Amino acid sequence: MSHRPLAHIRVLDFGHYLAGPLVGMMLADMGAEVIRITPPGGTGFDGPAFDMLSRGKQTLELDLKTTQGRETALALAERSDVVIENFRPGVMQRLGLGPQDLRAVNNQLVYLSLPGFASTDPDLAQLPAWEAVIAAYTGQFTDMGLNRRLMGINPSFSPLALASAYGASFGAMSVLFALTARDTNGGDHIEVPLATALLEGLVYNCEQIEDYPDRYKSPRELEIDRRLAEGLPLNLAFAELSEFLDPFYRTYTCADGRGFYVVSGSVASHPRRVLETLGLQELLADLPDFSAYLDSPDWPADWSLRNYPVGPADRTRLSDAMKAAFLTKPAHEWEALFGAAKAPATAQRYTAEWLHDPHALASGLILPVDDPVHGAMQQMGNVAWLSSDQGATQKTPARPADLTQLLKAPVREGAATTGSAGWLDGLRVLDLTNVIAGPTIGSTLARFGAQVTLVQPVEPSVDPWNTVVFGIHAQRGKDSILLNLRSAAGQDALAKLIAEADIITMNGTDAQRDQLGLTQERLQAINPRLILVQLDAFGGPRRGPKSDHLGYDDLAQAATGVMMRFGGGMDTPEEHAHFGTIDVLTGFCACVALGGALQDLHITGQGSIARASLAAAGNLIQAQFMYDHKSRAPFDEPSGREVLGWGPFYHCYEASDGWFFFAAPKEQREMLTRHAELADLADTPEADLQAALADRFATQPLQHWQTMFQRSSTAAVPLSSLHETRDAALQLESEGDIDLSQATFRVIRHDKHPMGRWCDLVAPNAVRPQQGRITIPGPMPKYGAHTREILQRLGYSDTQITEMIDRGDAGTSWSDRYLPI
Repeated sequence: MSHRPLAHIRVLDFGHYLAGPLVGMMLADMGAEVIRITPPGGTGFDGPAFDMLSRGKQTLELDLKTTQGRETALALAERSDVVIENFRPGVMQRLGLGPQDLRAVNNQLVYLSLPGFASTDPDLAQLPAWEAVIAAYTGQFTDMGLNRRLMGINPSFSPLALASAYGASFGAMSVLFALTARDTNGGDHIEVPLATALLEGLVYNCEQIEDYPDRYKSPRELEIDRRLAEGLPLNLAFAELSEFLDPFYRTYTCADGRGFYVVSGSVASHPRRVLETLGLQELLADLPDFSAYLDSPDWPADWSLRNYPVGPADRTRLSDAMKAAFLTKPAHEWEALFGAAKAPATAQRYTAEWLHDPHALASGLILPVDDPVHGAMQQMGNVAWLSSDQGATQKTPARPADLTQLLKAPVREGAATTGSAGWLDGLRVLDLTNVIAGPTIGSTLARFGAQVTLVQPVEPSVDPWNTVVFGIHAQRGKDSILLNLRSAAGQDALAKLIAEADIITMNGTDAQRDQLGLTQERLQAINPRLILVQLDAFGGPRRGPKSDHLGYDDLAQAATGVMMRFGGGMDTPEEHAHFGTIDVLTGFCACVALGGALQDLHITGQGSIARASLAAAGNLIQAQFMYDHKSRAPFDEPSGREVLGWGPFYHCYEASDGWFFFAAPKEQREMLTRHAELADLADTPEADLQAALADRFATQPLQHWQTMFQRSSTAAVPLSSLHETRDAALQLESEGDIDLSQATFRVIRHDKHPMGRWCDLVAPNAVRPQQGRITIPGPMPKYGAHTREILQRLGYSDTQITEMIDRGDAGTSWSDRYLPI
């Protein structure tokens, strides 16, 4: 096997449950030597899911409460590069193994803490940070999707571990970026509060724009607005929702009864491809088609084929025609036809089906592992990888560590450097991405000091909902140039930008990458150290039958089982409640892949292609379920609209003054016996216990129960909403001194934004280094705002630039307004 990207890195993984072990797995999956430290008797979370997270690791049992265990841990830390822990703040310090203790014996150590809430937050730091406690307090379970709001279902519960998924991706990228900067900054202590990571991951559900134009609202949002304004109840039946679903953004039933999900709005060519594939060319010819960047008062019709959503005049006839067409073929035939036509759509699948799907297996998104306990297993593959890494598809189960051999490794030594630079200061990034997942890479890199130049076409192919509304967050911190890459002059300018770049980012398939001339051979010829960061919908470490199929966040949800899990079954699939559930995570995973590529560059001097995909991120948000084997327990995790928890001890309940989440997954009935008000319920049969607890909890306000469970591993936290969390965490940009390190949550009201409206955006504070500098990226520029400036930097004269603009080889604007109204 050739050199692996992280083969030179040793990691001590003290993590329990999910976030910490996930970081360790991501690093092990790219070749790091990961030593999993477990307490005597195990972590309490042992089982097939934890065994999957332990793959590629060495396991070592240490009693850290003893002098010998602590001394062994310190000796291992001297010989390691990274430490991972996700305990409650203060636990490792009390063991004498906190960041100061370990960095005292190894100043090159990168120490990653993954607490549930910020250690500096006096109100939240000591909350028992079970996954659902974090989700509930942040607001994940309230207003869970437009469907449920219209149906009046509030709150809901989802078993998806979003906080751990977002937190682990932030954790892995920050470790790798900090290692890249060790020569400048030395080691570092990084904290990634999982609740903060969750709010950043759900940023598009918290974004708020002053006087937000109705043209960007979906039919469901407009119906919610109407009902609230008129005092009407939110009580639609599920069957009635179809009236408010956009024809290019919904599930259709095929001849075999399987759902087929289409997400093809917003990109100029995609609705056309959908209707042509369905044989509806005559209908297509009759639909309005004009620039999506006109202000709505200037529209010649009530909608455009280039703009989401479809107007009310055509919505029903389009939906009816598409429903009839889909009933003529089974889902697998439509999937092949849509894939070949480059029309984004996919068949709906359950998670269990995805684990055995031919494409998932062929591409390496799902991998076989021969486990000594469970036998032949199917497991999720890498969430980040390098295309040159042959080991990315070869997984081995955890094995016992040889402590004697581990201690023979040399002590890590280095100068006592204590710099405070941004981890990526000076790196030049050429951003060729669009919509959400791809642009998330560049905006994330900008916070760590990278200089990002965004290239977009002269004539926009994507509507302003995706480019401007989402771009207000995803395109922050970038310079913007518009180029026509189909012209020789545009390609010439692109070649000059490539020549000065260190990193190029793009979202597209291999075929689209090669069409742009971004093959690894060409990039190495231009600059052998260039790194291309590529993400797509269904890509994996190997090629598969769907590798060149197009797709979006929701399609990855449908393909990997998320929509079935959330909706409850084939008759009721629903997109997961929140915008960008997978999109944002994929951008973060691509940053992890880049971190691996930067380490590989440090060792080999050669650039590479760093990869991530929406489907791989779909695996990650289901990580605790993403495995199968012959004796696996049924795939019966909580699903559907009416679910409020996972058993009586992990459940949403209503106190006398409002909803809260109750979590006692570890203590359970033992907890009941310790409290006089609940002790009589300890012997209640399991089938009756949830109802009994609901009756009891309803007798007192939430504060009563919170006080009762203080200083224990049981938690009772209010069910907040994302909007409540946002509003409580607001700080005005104009006031300055934005807090990025104290409170768990921070949202910035950009009250002097260049679009002329204020907007609320989640602050970039999920990653909190002690040494590295975090920068709040500047506002998204108006597309094309820096075209002249960038072309001048590349050596073009003013006359040449004007000629390029006049010919359409370059551009300076898509519309008169920053945000078309």
